[in-house]
Amino acid sequence: MCAPPAGGGAPSAVLDAVYAAQIPGCVHTDLLAAGVLPDPYLDSNEDAVAWVGRSAWTYATSLDAVDGSHERTDLVFEGLDTFADIRLGGRHLGRTANMHRSFRFDVTGDLAAGPADLVIDFDSAYTVAEALREELGPRPNAYPEPFNYVRKMASSFGWDWGPTLVTAGVWRPVRLERWSTARLDTVRPEVVVRDSDGYVTVNVTVERTAAGATRELRVIAVVGEHRAEAAIPPGRADGTVLLRVPDPALWWPHTLGEPNLHGLEVTLQDTGTGETLDRWQRRIGFRTVELDTTPDDFGSAFTLRINGIPLFARGVNWIPDDALPSRVTPERYRTRLEQARHANVDLVRVWGGGIYEDTAFYDACDELGVMAWQDFLFACAAYPEEGPLPAEVEAEARENVVRLMPHASLVLWNGNNENLWGHEDWDWKEELAGASWGRGYYLDLLPRVVAELDPTRPYWAGSPWSGDEGIHPNDYGHGTTHLWETWNRRDYSDYLAHVPRFVAEFGWQAPPAFATVRRSISDRPLRPDSPGMLHHQKAEDGNGKLERGLAPHFDEPASFDQWHYLTQLNQARAIATGIEHWRAHWPLCAGSIVWQLNDCWPVTSWAAIDGDGRLKPLYHELRRLYADRLLVLRDADGAAALTVVNQGAQPWSGEAQVARVRADGTITARGLLRFEAAARAVAHLPLPDELTRSADPTKEFWVADCDGLRAVRYSAEDKDFAHPEARYDVELAPVGTAGTEEQAVEVTVTALTVVRDLLLQADRLDPAAVTDHGRVTLLPGEKAVFRVTGWSRPDPAAVQEALFCVNSGPGRRAE
Repeated sequence: MCAPPAGGGAPSAVLDAVYAAQIPGCVHTDLLAAGVLPDPYLDSNEDAVAWVGRSAWTYATSLDAVDGSHERTDLVFEGLDTFADIRLGGRHLGRTANMHRSFRFDVTGDLAAGPADLVIDFDSAYTVAEALREELGPRPNAYPEPFNYVRKMASSFGWDWGPTLVTAGVWRPVRLERWSTARLDTVRPEVVVRDSDGYVTVNVTVERTAAGATRELRVIAVVGEHRAEAAIPPGRADGTVLLRVPDPALWWPHTLGEPNLHGLEVTLQDTGTGETLDRWQRRIGFRTVELDTTPDDFGSAFTLRINGIPLFARGVNWIPDDALPSRVTPERYRTRLEQARHANVDLVRVWGGGIYEDTAFYDACDELGVMAWQDFLFACAAYPEEGPLPAEVEAEARENVVRLMPHASLVLWNGNNENLWGHEDWDWKEELAGASWGRGYYLDLLPRVVAELDPTRPYWAGSPWSGDEGIHPNDYGHGTTHLWETWNRRDYSDYLAHVPRFVAEFGWQAPPAFATVRRSISDRPLRPDSPGMLHHQKAEDGNGKLERGLAPHFDEPASFDQWHYLTQLNQARAIATGIEHWRAHWPLCAGSIVWQLNDCWPVTSWAAIDGDGRLKPLYHELRRLYADRLLVLRDADGAAALTVVNQGAQPWSGEAQVARVRADGTITARGLLRFEAAARAVAHLPLPDELTRSADPTKEFWVADCDGLRAVRYSAEDKDFAHPEARYDVELAPVGTAGTEEQAVEVTVTALTVVRDLLLQADRLDPAAVTDHGRVTLLPGEKAVFRVTGWSRPDPAAVQEALFCVNSGPGRRAE
């Protein structure tokens, strides 16, 4: 890989140098490996490396000669980022203009005589995008960068949670393929279930050599012991095989059952010789997916049904897990999705400003029983429908629909993120002055592609979207809703004012884990507004919104440590307020998708898992909120009530103990509420009058317990409540086998007073330490046991520095 020529803004020491390139990779990762680029994730180094994205780059290598034992040799690029001119042995093979698709070039003659030099020249995506903006005219955009003019990961150009790192390079694998007669070009298995039997319609297209054009081919499909085949006559490029599988084990999301998978093998043979020419193997799942949008008294539903079972989708939004996406390995995908499943998440929405993820992502979703909602890659901007974009959009859509449709976990195609809403509400119309903005993609091109290539799955035009151009795209009564006015302008109690049919985005910010902040930001002392902290806060007025979010509930934080704890606590409380409310209104509301699961670098954001992979308190809160069973103390129709949420497959009956508790821990009233909640149902239990009569909200609160679950409700704000000074005892005990992954330390906290929202920040004990749960409120005499792994040198004194609670006193930790 060669450095850019002068004029690209590169440091003089880099000009004309040559560096080793790792494939897959990108210019940034190669320069980092060479030690000539500072880590863009530290401090403000992002600014120091901006020249990389403004420069042109060249990749070069030599390909060995191939023998003549095959009729055809193809050079296949699974991903080029983004604008590349490709030459082999001096012959121009082609130019690419799309990060989101693959490219195949016939190089048979180029490698027959001997080795040949492969040279790939990458233009700056900035340069190309800016030229297209000049040519096609301005289009509204939520951000100042021209990402909407090119088919490249939009968030490469920066977002309100991500750095501006405009990448270039061979970001997915490249290979030489040698073949004769014919090969499988595409394989589309349409999987359905009817009358308890599974059916796989395998649609194939083939590419033939000149010699193979006159050959009859045979396609064979096998699932387990079941086999079917069909002939493809000479000259034909397509064929279909129908395979019946009696009574297969169904694929379910993990919250409904087991994610059973079945191997599918498709073989292409030469009928005359019996020779196997090509083979395609995947695992498929037998299940049905329906999107129920039936009109009703409240508007129209938006409810997913899997195998006929309606469900409340327990979702998170997914962004690229690294701003340099070639660094995300299959193991990292698996870890992150296992974390999602452990938090009881059963749906991950792949957001439209990122990428179509690697196959390893969807394989993990299949295996773990996590549903995938896939956006087409359009986000927060008007997209031109002229120039080179429409052809690229269609080619990209066709390829990725075919690539991803075999995955059982994929349950929904979504046309875009916020563009239909933006056109309606973000003052685009005057600026557009009649120019195209993407409507034709979302309401014509993409639904046609999905209907043709993947008719077994629903398509939705956008998020948010009401399902009808005559209804506002973000209407609470129809389709999907995004709730961002709450974070931007209101207190999170505003979530209680709305019951959307499906909440596809909502969120609340918090800083990363303390160890992540310390690693990535060198400011000392740390302050919310220190230079590094502000650089790692990308949201407009983000810190101001954090402060305004704290103000209704808490006195002004007296230290960075207290600010850090309270903002993380406030994030967890905000999300809990929304999800508890919406789950209590099932089936009217049929899902919530939290913005967001993950981060792509260390940043203050809405994520539950920070950019270093550390779990924020929100993560543990999601595990509670998304469990099958949930207790919620709330106001229902103006009266205090306990809502029992049961999303499990079995009925839940029991007795909930509800207590009214004084600030000093004295229980002033008790009640026993018997309940029965059917499978996937909600029960509402009004609180007896004796539990609410004459209660003083500044000195009393409510606690409900049942089957190991707890709900806590305070009616007064924290700063107005008569909290006692928290007192508790702490004990440490090693558990597990020393020197193994099971080795851990149990930290037992015994409350001597009421202890509100006690939180152990394990990374303060050791940057590698992890605890198994989040916030907990204790009454006097109660215990909380935190299991801590990764703590190499347990120290009782260190625990006091890592425990926080609301009533530990202003500006100081609990003692």
